[in-house]
Amino acid sequence: MPHTFSLSTPIAMGRTAEVYAWGEGHVLKLYREQFPRDWVDHEARVARTIVEAGIPTPAPGAIVEAQGRRGIVYARVTGISMLADLQARPWTLFRHARDLARLQAQVHRIAAPQLPSYRDSMARAIGQAPDLPDDLRAKVLALMPALPEGQALCHGDFHPDNVLITPEGPVIIDWMTAKAGDPWADVARTSLILTVGIAAAPVPISRLLRLFTGFYHSLYLKYYAKYTGGNDGGRERWLPVVAAARLNERIEGEREALLQLVREAVG
Repeated sequence: MPHTFSLSTPIAMGRTAEVYAWGEGHVLKLYREQFPRDWVDHEARVARTIVEAGIPTPAPGAIVEAQGRRGIVYARVTGISMLADLQARPWTLFRHARDLARLQAQVHRIAAPQLPSYRDSMARAIGQAPDLPDDLRAKVLALMPALPEGQALCHGDFHPDNVLITPEGPVIIDWMTAKAGDPWADVARTSLILTVGIAAAPVPISRLLRLFTGFYHSLYLKYYAKYTGGNDGGRERWLPVVAAARLNERIEGEREALLQLVREAVG
């Protein structure tokens, strides 16, 4: 049974949740009202699995309820996001590209058959994407049976703003989108965020960082292949599927670029 509390002022805000100070050494990640309440339970289960597997992530605690919303108490981590550090210190680009790839490869070594299917969740998103023309929708869905199901742990939204740089090393946050799937699907999602997502980002991105984003992206892919022994063909097969699924998120500024990517791949 979730505990019920009142709140003051958030210390951080994101698209899906707000973060509040929660006593000494803890924070509360409180989901916004429009998101399903069971996402909280899913994220808490995944976060416990991640901690047990030795992946660096804040340890989850109790599920609580405040103002009719549900959230998770986490151990407080001191640090800034990898994205913020890249903005402040662009010369860390090489190290952060390597760390982003290394962390993701570490996550993908974990089998997570108990989690929902990444491929199935993308198929549902493609079926619901309002801006995807029906002819393109049918062509993308026709690609999916040939793509591997996979049982690797996939973060589902892995990018530099979901990695915190702390005195103890980088820490991964925000596991609400975690699924079981093919690692290359997860890499394709990260790849889209580092290209289409950065270009359309509503948060201020420095001109210098935008200039070097392509190089950072290339380094990340190079390091991921090095850590996994894979090749980039898997990512390319998943890109139109992941792009079509991302259209269902209705992120302002990304629509045309995502549609263009899908058209070029399947049109």
